[in-house]
Amino acid sequence: MFNHVQALRERGWQVIDAASYAQAWARFGGSVATHPLVVEQLAGLAQIPVRYLGWYQAGALSAAIPTWGRHLALSKDVLKRTGKKALFDLGNAEIILPAAADASAPLRHSARYLSELNQGRFTGLKVQKEQLAMARTPEELSKKFRYNQRRELRLLEEAGGVVRPISEFSAQQVAAMYCDLFARRWGFPATGAEHMAQVLERLRELLIGSVLMLDDKPIAIQLVYRVEAPEWISVEYVNGGVDPQTKAFSPGSVLSFLNTQAAWEDARARNKPLRFSFGRADREYKERWCNPVPVLHT
Repeated sequence: MFNHVQALRERGWQVIDAASYAQAWARFGGSVATHPLVVEQLAGLAQIPVRYLGWYQAGALSAAIPTWGRHLALSKDVLKRTGKKALFDLGNAEIILPAAADASAPLRHSARYLSELNQGRFTGLKVQKEQLAMARTPEELSKKFRYNQRRELRLLEEAGGVVRPISEFSAQQVAAMYCDLFARRWGFPATGAEHMAQVLERLRELLIGSVLMLDDKPIAIQLVYRVEAPEWISVEYVNGGVDPQTKAFSPGSVLSFLNTQAAWEDARARNKPLRFSFGRADREYKERWCNPVPVLHT
């Protein structure tokens, strides 16, 4: 029965290797959650093999997907079912699968939070009830809002606060700071806290952003991953932590301002659109920074 169902689901698709999938991503683009390194490293951590499938047109690969059974690879449902819930955290990441703009490949695997960019590249997509929060351009933030963020930063720096690139810290240091500040902010452990250092070590080269320090101690940190596709830049803000005792400085807001502005500057220097996702549009604070965008599912 399973083989019959699998055959129906994969009809027209061919099994490909990881290298072919990586080539498809490099050619057609994708998002953080579908990037070859992210898929390979996190699936490796989960010890769940990835079955890569390719869609060919006129003998050329025009679409590719990484799968775990009937789901796309890295699916939370599969992690939960295999007793590995909360092994790692990508939030509700935007999913852009590598495909030619007109591939029209039938997507029969279960997937959520599929970007609208998948339209035309795949068929069988339906509009999802939830939306994703996508960072606004700097110009879409009011002058007053931007002024206030710069003022908060100046006040923090005048009090001895320092902005340090996250790249200056080891994966172990980032994991320790993040897990500590997250727990202090929310009162419960961060998703994937137990394996956070391993995850960050595996995805280290994709981590971007800054850490806010005060009196040589971290007071705000965010897990933000960035990948560059041929036609856009995909950034995924997974989650963050702040020291509640420093809330007078609004460190979380200051850090969101610094991280989003730096990402916009980087994207514009490369002359590429930026897709900076804050995950699901489900929190009031995201409304200040983001526009809600429709997403699709299968």
